[in-house]
Amino acid sequence: MNDATAIVVEPVGTVVGGRAEAFDDDWNTEQALIRLDGTSFGPDSLTGLETFSHLEVVYQLHLVPPSSVHTAARRPRGNPDWPEVGIFAQRGKNRPNRLGVSRCRLLAVDGLDIHVRGLDAIDGTPVLDIKPYMTEFGPQGEIVQPQWSTELMRAYY
Repeated sequence: MNDATAIVVEPVGTVVGGRAEAFDDDWNTEQALIRLDGTSFGPDSLTGLETFSHLEVVYQLHLVPPSSVHTAARRPRGNPDWPEVGIFAQRGKNRPNRLGVSRCRLLAVDGLDIHVRGLDAIDGTPVLDIKPYMTEFGPQGEIVQPQWSTELMRAYY
C-alpha cells in the first residue's frame, strides 16, 4: 500500500475490564467499559447516548499478528463438520484489516466511561468508533444464513 491509499484511524477509546484473554462463547456474561480518550473527547461527546439500549462498536483486533491474517477459505473454528468458507463469509478474528464489529447492550454512561455488556472485545482493545444501534439500520427483509453459522453462534452470546 502506498501513502496515497493509506487509511489512518486513531482509536477513540479503549476497552477496560471484561475478559483479559480472547476465547469464544458466553460473551453476554461479560461486562466491561469503553473509556473515551480524554485528550480528544469530553463528556459532551456522549450526550444523549444513554437514551439508546444498544451500541455498535468498531474495534481493532490488536492481538492478532499480521502474519496470522487469513485470506483463503478455511473451516470456521477448524470444525471438520463445517464447510470451508472464505474470510469474507465468516466473522473470524484473523481478518485482513483486523477489525471487529460488535453489538452490545449499553448499561450506563458515566463521564467518559460507557458501561456495556456483551461486547466481544478484551481488556485493552482499541475502540475505533461507537454508534448507537438504531432498528432502522438493521437488515431489511428476510435474513438467510447457513446452518453451520447458527451452530457456531449458539453459545456465542
